[in-house]
Amino acid sequence: MRGLEIVVIIVILAATAGIVLMKKDRRLDTVMLLAVIIAMGLHGFIEHYRIQMAPAYAAVLGVLIVLTLRLVKQERSIRPKKFSRLIKGLQLIIVLIVSGVSVYLSELLPLFTLPEPTGNYAIGTIARQLTDESRDETLSAEDGDKRELMINVWYPVDPEDAQDLKKEHYPSALGEAVSLVFGLPKQLFSYLTEIPTHVVDGAKLSTGEASYPVLLFSPGIRSTRFQSMSVIEELVSQGYIVVGMDHPYTSAKVTYPDGHSVYYDPDPEFDTSAELYAHNVTGVAIRAADASFVLDTLTEWNTQDPNGLFQGKLDLSRAGIFGHSYGGATTAETLARDKRFKAGVSLEGGFWGEVAHTGLQQPFMYVMSGNTAQSLDPSVTKKDKVFYEEFAPDLNSVMTRSTGDTYYLTVDHFIHQSFTDIALLSPALFANGIDPVHTVDITRSYVRAFFDQYFKSEPQPLLAGPAAQFPEVKFDQTYTQKRQ
Repeated sequence: MRGLEIVVIIVILAATAGIVLMKKDRRLDTVMLLAVIIAMGLHGFIEHYRIQMAPAYAAVLGVLIVLTLRLVKQERSIRPKKFSRLIKGLQLIIVLIVSGVSVYLSELLPLFTLPEPTGNYAIGTIARQLTDESRDETLSAEDGDKRELMINVWYPVDPEDAQDLKKEHYPSALGEAVSLVFGLPKQLFSYLTEIPTHVVDGAKLSTGEASYPVLLFSPGIRSTRFQSMSVIEELVSQGYIVVGMDHPYTSAKVTYPDGHSVYYDPDPEFDTSAELYAHNVTGVAIRAADASFVLDTLTEWNTQDPNGLFQGKLDLSRAGIFGHSYGGATTAETLARDKRFKAGVSLEGGFWGEVAHTGLQQPFMYVMSGNTAQSLDPSVTKKDKVFYEEFAPDLNSVMTRSTGDTYYLTVDHFIHQSFTDIALLSPALFANGIDPVHTVDITRSYVRAFFDQYFKSEPQPLLAGPAAQFPEVKFDQTYTQKRQ
């Protein structure tokens, strides 16, 4: 809990105790009333109100009403002492309960601090709308609509150029995505806009390097390009330019500069797994085309940049892609279709499309959660909800047909969403027994190690086998193959 939230809880408990235990006194009531008002005012002005404290705010309202009534009118009736004590006791119990609920909710969904990136660069960003005039939007209700994406480009900045700039906060899009993924009220996550990242808006690109390798990031279905800021910040701090893509109709919500939004379009119900599989092949192909279009745009920017930032600064000979879940599937299919992408990481994605039949020529790392990995065991009857029956043969096909280096890792105690920042949002609900900072450190460390090895020619001990600092990570020796 934040400092003034604790103060609010203490003040309402003290005021309730004063009402219940102390004799009626106008000066005391006035002091208690002012204390409650000041505590709430300072809390709202400095820290801002949040929904986790709603029960406490209800208690504040009740205390204010009681104190106000005590000040403006005299008792009109004399209650029996036993009845009066009972009422006061109930008041105290109710305030204790609602205050406890607020404390519990604040701990369940805490305000957290993103782990510090370990690199030498600060992090800048710009957001842009991109329209692919060559593709119609097949999922739009309007004929003739073109495919419109929203992207953020995160890029290295010299620390001295960022130190006086205001840090960007998580956007509301993250809370809405978490709400959609887990089926929880989005108001529960409205507080995320109070949490700062390490990103600044509009700073100039660092001149520390002549050009920078470029990585595209594709989020999961019903999610957002802001879902994995801990990984993105780490990569950028180490000298990568990262481009996060939102894919209309499969991302949770895509909001454009003119204010209109495109929302997630749920999949229809299918009678067979084969029909769902074919649907996903189509959906992932659209996303893979998005990635290629974004790379086309970056190629244009590298020649003539309308943003005035990236001209000549994008090393597209070192272009890679990574993604989570449906974004992981997008990663694998993009690598199969577009050889301009030189390496990729799938964080528990499927294999829908060409990749399942051809394998990959580029280096590729696949990371799976321990929970889902158990579903590969034929004797396990209760399969993870993200598992599908074609996955095992597809995985085998990709890993055995590939001619590039492949890595296959599983992470014990991880759930499907552990590859995002979700463990930080609620350690109690989503960390699954692991320290939440350690959870995000696993993902960002292995993703960075992979790209450092292939884009910076720096051999990485983390990719050589088990590591003492990450005992949860296991290498599958069958699918982990050095071929080049």
